[in-house]
Amino acid sequence: MKKKIVVNDKMQKNYIYYLTEPIGRKFSPMFRPELTPQEMLEMGVFGGKYMTDCQKEFPSSRFKKAKLSPEKSNPKINFFWVSASQSLKIRQEKWRIYPDDPRGRFQRYCRYYMGRRGPDDERQIKRRRAIKRHIVQIKKNCYPLDWECRKKQRQTVLHRAYDSRKI
Repeated sequence: MKKKIVVNDKMQKNYIYYLTEPIGRKFSPMFRPELTPQEMLEMGVFGGKYMTDCQKEFPSSRFKKAKLSPEKSNPKINFFWVSASQSLKIRQEKWRIYPDDPRGRFQRYCRYYMGRRGPDDERQIKRRRAIKRHIVQIKKNCYPLDWECRKKQRQTVLHRAYDSRKI
């Protein structure tokens, strides 16, 4: 069931990876996302800028209702209407970007969700799980379902595939 994917977009030329697991299944027991990449794109994440030039790599259904902003990031596209992202340049400078996923964590999640598994998965999953500290802060400082409270933290939690609308 190994499927070869060849990527040619603005950030990667002839990058090859393989899908070794069924789409949306067989995740690490340490990683239980609450949102699919498609749900995240439909809700509004990363100011709509993420994934605007690499749609051929993924199923077209993922982008049918996606909120995208091809020119530049637009915080009004985000679910909580705030910017909660560092620039790609800053993330690259801080070594948070794995070379196989030059766009960062969401690209990595999209590929993981599709079925790619790799040697950096465990480290990335540990980093994703660190978002729980933000969830604790929202619960500690906000009334339940108060979407006006800690909007940046709520948006950040959405960026990690956890549904902060339910907190």
